[in-house]
Amino acid sequence: MISAVHPRVKRTLQAAALSLALLLLLGAGDSGSRFNELGHRMMCVCGCSQILLECNHVGCKYSDRMRDELMAAVDRGDSDDLTLQAFVQKYGTTVIAAPTNKGFNRVAWVMPFLALGLGLTTVVFIVRAWKNRPTPALADGIKPLRGSELEQFRAQAQKETEL
Repeated sequence: MISAVHPRVKRTLQAAALSLALLLLLGAGDSGSRFNELGHRMMCVCGCSQILLECNHVGCKYSDRMRDELMAAVDRGDSDDLTLQAFVQKYGTTVIAAPTNKGFNRVAWVMPFLALGLGLTTVVFIVRAWKNRPTPALADGIKPLRGSELEQFRAQAQKETEL
C-alpha cells in the first residue's frame, strides 16, 4: 500500500513545488520590458501625436526627458499606476495613449461601437425602404408587370411569334 501511495505523494509535491515557483517568479521581469510596456502606453507631448517610445523628431525637447523620467520611475520600482499618474499630473491627461475605463472616459470606449451600430441600423432601414418602395407608374398610367403575370405575357408572346 505504501508503494502505491508514494508516486501520488511525489507527484503532488512536484506540482506544489512548481506552483510555488510560478507564484514566486510571477512578478519577476526585466525592467526593460516594463519600460517598453509603459512607454507604449504614453504619448509624447511635443505635438507629434506619436507613442512616447516611437517619437522620432530630431531634437525633440520632450521625448528624451520623458524617457529619462520613465526609466527613473521603473528603476525606483514605482508601480505602473503610480508612474502613469505622475506623468498625468506633470503633462496632463493627453500623455495617456488610451483613455481609462473610468468616469466620462468610458464614452471614448463606447462611442465607436455605438456609432457602428447606429450606422448599420441606418443602412438596414435605407435598404428596406428601397426594397419596399412602390413601383413607378409609366407615363400613360400602366403599371409595369412583375412575377407570374409577366411570365404569362412572355409565354403568350413567344407562342404568337413562333413560325
